[in-house]
Amino acid sequence: MEAVAPHSPAELTVTSPEQMRDLGRRLAKLLRAGDLVLLSGELGAGKTTLTRGLGEGLGVRGAVTSPTFVIARVHPSLGDGPPLVHVDAYRLSGGLDEMEDLDLDVSLPESVVVVEWGEGKVEELTEDRLHVVIHRAVGDTTDEVRHVTVRGMGARWAGAELGSLSA
Repeated sequence: MEAVAPHSPAELTVTSPEQMRDLGRRLAKLLRAGDLVLLSGELGAGKTTLTRGLGEGLGVRGAVTSPTFVIARVHPSLGDGPPLVHVDAYRLSGGLDEMEDLDLDVSLPESVVVVEWGEGKVEELTEDRLHVVIHRAVGDTTDEVRHVTVRGMGARWAGAELGSLSA
């Protein structure tokens, strides 16, 4: 698979967990069935909080919590939108082979698939993906400030108005 050129990213600053959830709700408005979202960031950066907002914005059933111990959790839509498949690839070391055991490629066309810690593991599923990187201060800090970069990859995200996320 050839390298996919990234599009212009949206750069945002988030100062609370509530704002991170709100960002997830706004991001959900841009998503549709077949979208793959990769979330990267340190432990405690807000990946699951962002996904919780995505779930709220997509109108899915069930509380969105970290799927660390079950690896993947499916949240069916409460309406006519796509289900949310929430994957935590933190403990998966085998890359795409191990990810293929989860059958993500089967659920990808009809779902929004969000993969925490998916960088370097799921890019081969599709060249069209959204990569969200959350940076936070590391170490012993109570700093809630997060710097979020949202970058679209592939034809699906060409011309997407990611700037609307900073509303």
